[in-house]
Amino acid sequence: MATITDDEREIFGRHAGYLADLHAAGTLILAGPTLGDVNTGIHVFDAPDEAAARALMDADPAIASGLCRGELREIRVSFLRGRE
Repeated sequence: MATITDDEREIFGRHAGYLADLHAAGTLILAGPTLGDVNTGIHVFDAPDEAAARALMDADPAIASGLCRGELREIRVSFLRGRE
């Protein structure tokens, strides 16, 4: 497991707080890391359009700081538990 610096730890703390705030506001649907040889994060937002989704992504402290990079992808939900 890689060791992170104090600066990286602080940025990831702000990242977690940012996501917690979006979750509390109902904007963040789910978020979490993928696990394996290459670890990344997946975040699913409820946004009215691409510009709003991009703004949410770009405002994330982990991305804004340059520590992580974001990739925005639109999703069309085909199957969702609880939805016919």
